[in-house]
Amino acid sequence: MSDERVALRQMLERREREYLLGTARAKMRSSLENLDVGDFHIEKLSDGDAVELPRWVLDELAAQGMAEPLEAPFENDVFNALSKEKMMGPLQLSGLPQDFYLRMRRRLGALRAAVADGKARREELERLRVICYDLIGIRLSKLLSLSSSSTPASTLADKLTPEEREFFAISQSLSKEWKAGLLGGST
Repeated sequence: MSDERVALRQMLERREREYLLGTARAKMRSSLENLDVGDFHIEKLSDGDAVELPRWVLDELAAQGMAEPLEAPFENDVFNALSKEKMMGPLQLSGLPQDFYLRMRRRLGALRAAVADGKARREELERLRVICYDLIGIRLSKLLSLSSSSTPASTLADKLTPEEREFFAISQSLSKEWKAGLLGGST
């Protein structure tokens, strides 16, 4: 496995851990009192309470039907992002939230599990997957075009997610090396 692939995998794993350690808003669906979830202690929560919890705790409580996340469905976010991206020029990128791809991976995984458990339709998963592939394809094409030009990463910083910044740096480096090899020198 190449150094770039190892670095990318490690970055994705680190980002996933950081995301899970972050907080999320939730609505309690059960009352809880004096409960330890891993090393997190819940003193007292009542059914209907809106609370902020570490994401990993929310995931555990949601899996047990004790809480539900209070965030807009990801499907809305990805559809809006795809619409914006299609309206932009061929070398223009719209901004994405820094946690966009983390949320995308998690939503696709949750939907896959729901389909396997018979709680969601396969068509729902396929529809989301197609929209995600379309968005990734458009952004990947733009990033590759930009990485082979003289566009500095700093001019795109506010438009790129951490995953895209890593990809851009790798593809820009490979593009420079390839051009140098073809031209017989440095670029």
